[in-house]
Amino acid sequence: MRITRILYILILILIFSATCLILFSTSAIPGGYNLYAVMSGSMEPTIKTGSVIVVHKQPRYKIGDIITVIQLNSKETITHRINQIIKKTNKTEYILKGDANKSYDPQPIIQQRVIGKVLFSFPSIGYVTSFSKTLPGLIILIVIPATLIIYTELINIKNEAYRLIRERRKRKLTAFETVEEKVGEEIIAVEKEVKKDIKKIKGRKKQRS
Repeated sequence: MRITRILYILILILIFSATCLILFSTSAIPGGYNLYAVMSGSMEPTIKTGSVIVVHKQPRYKIGDIITVIQLNSKETITHRINQIIKKTNKTEYILKGDANKSYDPQPIIQQRVIGKVLFSFPSIGYVTSFSKTLPGLIILIVIPATLIIYTELINIKNEAYRLIRERRKRKLTAFETVEEKVGEEIIAVEKEVKKDIKKIKGRKKQRS
């Protein structure tokens, strides 16, 4: 049971951390890094669908770099490879193309719309983070494991309380131990009341159905 609890905690930490980073990716992480989930196949096989990419701002970019940019007339981002660089008097433009696409992107991207260069990609994590932002994903990945962990901890507390009560009844208790015993008894009593209430609620639901 302890191993299961540790596993749940680790999973929750990983999912929660990844989800928070994706949710707040529009704000630069310290050091100028951003994380994005890639949910299209335009960069296959270099970046697989469902990957999470690490993007970092660069002083300059070259042909062949994979960059994440803000699309024209949209706040959405796209991650494609630089195929051409057009330098003008007062600006630099990039012609992009997805590795899996047959044609270039329809419009060039100016330097100001470039978020950064892709440094790393982690396959499949994007599926988890995207799913965790939905209501079913929140329930399955966060609520249920958290409920199981809390329930397990309550059982452990109850069992420990029973053990302490049994041990301390065998000898004379100190004032502090007496208080601890009272608290343990209160926890046990509360748990019994909660179980009774749950049974009543279930009984009412059956009657209504």
